[in-house]
Amino acid sequence: MSDDKTNYTDFIGEVQHRIEAGRQAEAVRTTRAVLETIGERVDEGGATDIASPLPMEVDRYLLEADHGQQFDFDEFVGRVHDRLNYEDLDLETGYGKPSGVDEADTVFRIKAVTALLSETVPGGQMANVEEQLPEEFGEMFELVDAETKPWEQQRQD
Repeated sequence: MSDDKTNYTDFIGEVQHRIEAGRQAEAVRTTRAVLETIGERVDEGGATDIASPLPMEVDRYLLEADHGQQFDFDEFVGRVHDRLNYEDLDLETGYGKPSGVDEADTVFRIKAVTALLSETVPGGQMANVEEQLPEEFGEMFELVDAETKPWEQQRQD
């Protein structure tokens, strides 16, 4: 089973690409914020389901959370937003101040990480987690089945 895990560098690189982060630190911060908050919202079994195929360096964000908390999607977004903008996330080295992510960008980042999770985590395990969440969390899974993902479009600047 150990070889089923996704590579950390690839995973964070994909998050960085999807959220168009200038620095890898932003991708790490985003991954951590989203995974910790998912970990808080789902039960321990759900957190373990999502964590198992993920790189060891990020699966702990899910596993170490205080599982099974009941909160709505607005609160979910609020918690991720706070974590994205919080100044010290125990990240080694001085990554400097957070970039000041607004709420719309927070929601996009949640969707981007969720879409990546759905591609990384076997479908049944992801479905178990989705079933634990009220219908209002559907927005979080919006990009999972989207025909064209924002990060797949060629941008012409």
